[in-house]
Amino acid sequence: MQQPPINTISPNESEEIDLLDLLGTLIDYKFVIAGITSVFMIGGLSYAVLAAPVYRANAIIQVEPKKNDVLGFNDMSSLLGGESPSGTEIELIKSRSVLGKAIDNLKLNIISEPHYFPVFGRFLATRYTGDTPDSLATPWFGMNSYNWGGESLTISRLDVSQELLGEELTLTSKEKGSYDLLDEDGNLLVSGHVGSRAENNGVEILVSELRANPGATFSVVREPRLNSIKDYQEALDVSERGKDSGILGLALESTDPQKAVKTLNEISRLYVRQNVERTSAEAAASLDFLKNQLPQVHKDLEEAEDALNKYQTRSKSIDISLETKAILDQIVALDTSISELKLQQAEMDRKFTTQHPAYKALLTKIDELSSKQSGLSKRVESLPATQQELLSLTRDVQVSTEIYTQLLNRAQELDIVRAGSVGNVHIVDDADVDLREPVRPKKALVVLMATLLGAFLSVIFVMLRRAINRGIENADVIEQLGLPVYASIPFSTLQKSVEVGSKKTSAQDHAQILAISQPTDLAVEAVRSLRTSLHFAMLEAQNNRLMISGPSPSVGKTFVSSNLAALIAQSGKRVLIVDVDMRKGYLHKSFSKPAENGLSDILTSRSSLSSALHETEVKNLYFISRGQTPPNPAELLMHKNFSNFLEEASEQFDLVILDTPPILAVTDAAIVGRLSGTSMIVTRFGMNPVGEIKLTIRRFAQNGVNLKGAILNYVEKRATSKTGYNSYGYYQYSYVTDKK
Repeated sequence: MQQPPINTISPNESEEIDLLDLLGTLIDYKFVIAGITSVFMIGGLSYAVLAAPVYRANAIIQVEPKKNDVLGFNDMSSLLGGESPSGTEIELIKSRSVLGKAIDNLKLNIISEPHYFPVFGRFLATRYTGDTPDSLATPWFGMNSYNWGGESLTISRLDVSQELLGEELTLTSKEKGSYDLLDEDGNLLVSGHVGSRAENNGVEILVSELRANPGATFSVVREPRLNSIKDYQEALDVSERGKDSGILGLALESTDPQKAVKTLNEISRLYVRQNVERTSAEAAASLDFLKNQLPQVHKDLEEAEDALNKYQTRSKSIDISLETKAILDQIVALDTSISELKLQQAEMDRKFTTQHPAYKALLTKIDELSSKQSGLSKRVESLPATQQELLSLTRDVQVSTEIYTQLLNRAQELDIVRAGSVGNVHIVDDADVDLREPVRPKKALVVLMATLLGAFLSVIFVMLRRAINRGIENADVIEQLGLPVYASIPFSTLQKSVEVGSKKTSAQDHAQILAISQPTDLAVEAVRSLRTSLHFAMLEAQNNRLMISGPSPSVGKTFVSSNLAALIAQSGKRVLIVDVDMRKGYLHKSFSKPAENGLSDILTSRSSLSSALHETEVKNLYFISRGQTPPNPAELLMHKNFSNFLEEASEQFDLVILDTPPILAVTDAAIVGRLSGTSMIVTRFGMNPVGEIKLTIRRFAQNGVNLKGAILNYVEKRATSKTGYNSYGYYQYSYVTDKK
C-alpha cells in the first residue's frame, strides 16, 4: 500500500497575516507578558525610588543694549540695524575664560564621591538624619568600607602627575582625622592628616574636611582642566527668554543642589565681572585716544583766537553783520559735525577695516556734510572782503572752542565710566533650587515608561518565540501532509508530572499510569477516543502489532503507549506492551518494574518470553522492559530472533504495542514498522515543525513503512482556533458520572 502524497500549504495561506491569530497568541502568553512587564515595572519603580535625585539650579541675567560710547560708534552701527547681543553673551558665559575661572575658584575639577553599598546604599545614606549635625550612621553588618550616612569630604587642593590625571583614586579614612590615598591598583600614594598639606610620589593634597567612620572609602578624581571645562559647557544650559528680550536664563543640574547653586552663582559673578572689565578697558582705550587729540585741538584753538585778535586790532574791531552771523552759525555747526565724524573715523581706523559697513556709513555722512559746507562757501564768496576774513577767523575760533569743549566733556565721561566700571549686564535673580521637586527622576514617568517598555519587549519576545518555534499547533496542518490525525490529546498537568516523574524516579519508585490514577482526565478521554479509532483502523491490518514512534524525543510516545495499552486491556483484550527503545527507554518506570531481563535479553537468548514477561496492576495487561542496554540495538532488531519473538507474542496476545525510539534519531522504528501491521507516530503540540513531520513520513516511506496516522499530543488551549483540534476541541467539556 502506497503512502498518500505529501500535500503542501499554499503560499498565500502560509503568508497570510491573521490578526485574530496574533491576538490569540498574546492572550495565550498573557502570563509571560504580564510577568516580563511586572519585572520591568518593578525595576522602574526601584530605579525611581533608589536613584539619586537630580536638582536644577536657575539664575537670571539681563543683558542691556550697549550704551553709546563717547565717539558714538553704536549710534553709527544702529543705522545699519544691529542684532540682539544675547547670542554673543551666551557664548561668552560658556567660554573657557569664565568657566575655567569658576572651576579654578571652586575646585570643580577635584571630584570626590563616597563609596555606597550597591543598589540601595545611596538611598539609605541620603536619608540618614542623625541626632547631631556631625553624627555618622553605624555601618551595617560591619561593612565599614561603605558610607552609610553623614559622611563628608572636602579637598582644597589636589595636584597629581600627568599619569594620574583622570584616574580614579581611593581615599580611605583612618583614626583621628588621618587618611590614605591609594591608586587604582591599591598602592599607597600618600598619607596625610586633615588640615595639613601632604606630598609624596608626585601627589600633593590638602584635605580641609573629612568626616567618616574609620575604614570608609571615597572615590577621588583629579580631572584635567580642559575636560572639566568641556563637561560644564555641556551641563550648563543658557538660553534667552523671549526673542530679543535680553533676559538670559542659566540652569545647571546636579545631584548636589548646594554645589549647583554655588557653581551657578560663581559663573554669574565672573561673567558680570568680565563684562565690567571689558567695558572699562574699552573706555580706557577711548580715553587714551581723546587725551592724545586734546593737545592738538587746544593748540588749534589758541592759534585761531590769536589770529582773530590780531585782525580785530588791525581792523579796529569790525563787527559781523547779521547775514554773516547766520552763515557763520551754519558753518560752525557743519565744521563741528565734520570734525567729530573725522575723530570717529580716526578711532574706527584702529577698530575696523575700510570695508566695514559702519565705516562706509561714516564716510557717506562726512561726504553729505562736506557737500553742504561747499554750498555755504559759495555764499561766503558774495560777502565783502572784510566780512569774509572776519567770518573765517571767527569760524575757526568757534569751531575749535566747540570741539575742544566737547572733547573735554567726553573725556570726563569716559573717565567716570572707567572709574565706575559699569557694564551692560546685571544679575536679576541669584541661583536658587527647588529642593522639593527634583527634575530627575520623574518617578511616575519612569515607572510608566519602564512598564510600557516591558510590555513592548514582552510582546516582541512572544512574537519572536512564536516565529522561531514553528511547531505544529493545528491538526489540519498534519492532515494536509496526507497523514490522518487519529486523536488530539490535550495538555494535562497530571500528564506533565507523570512524564517528569518517570524520568527522574527509579524503577522501584511508585509511578502511576494516568488512565488508572485519573480515569476522568481530559487526556485519558482523548486516549479512549484513540482506542475506538484504532479498533476500526486495525481490522484490515496484517497482524495485531501496533508500532508507535515519533519524529524526535520527548513527544510523549511512552505516555500514549502505556495509557492506550491500559485502556485496551480494560476492555477485556490481552495486551502486551514492549519497550523497544533499548537505548533510553523508561517504560518500565511507568509500571514500577526493573529494566533488567527485558527485550535485549530475549533477543540475545539470555531470557525467554515467559521469563521476561511482567504482569501489571491492570488485568490483561503485560509488559516487557527494554532489558540491559546492548551495544548494537539496530542489529538485534534485524536478527531473526526479533521476528520470532513477535510471532510468538502475537499468538499469545490480542494486541502487541511496540514503543519505539524516534525515527529521526535512529533507524530502529523503521525496522520495527516493517514487521508491524499498524504504524503510527506521535507529534507534540508546538514542538515538531512541518519539516520534521515531512521528513518523518519520507523516512518511513523510504523503508517501506506505511504510516496509518498521527497523534497530536500535549495540545494546549489557545485563545483562537480554526479547528477544534487546535484548542481542546471535543474534549473541552468534562462529562463524568454523577456521584450519588
